Amino acid sequence: MLAIATFTALLFFGGWLYPFSLFFGALVPGFVWTGIKVAVLAFLFVWVRSVLPRYRYDQLMYLGWKSFLPLSLGFLILVSGFVFVNDSFILGSFGVSL
Repeated sequence: MLAIATFTALLFFGGWLYPFSLFFGALVPGFVWTGIKVAVLAFLFVWVRSVLPRYRYDQLMYLGWKSFLPLSLGFLILVSGFVFVNDSFILGSFGVSL
C-alpha cells in the first residue's frame, strides 16, 4: 500500500511540489510534502478497505457483467455519437481542417 501511495503521490499529485499556492509552502522541504501526501493516500486506502464491504466472486461477476458492461457500452455509444455529430468541432480544436 505504501508503494502504491508513493507512486500515486509522485505521478498524480505533484510529488514534492506543495499544494495550491500556500505562502509558507516553499519553506517546507519537498520530501516532507511527499511524505504528507503518501500518508494521506495510505490512510485513504486503509479507510476505504475497512469501510467498504468485501464482495464474493459471484457478486463481482454480477457487478461486472450486469452493471459495468452495459454502462460502459452505453457511454461508448454516447461518446462516439457525440464525436460523429460534432466531428468538425472536435477536429477544428486540434487545428485539422477537412
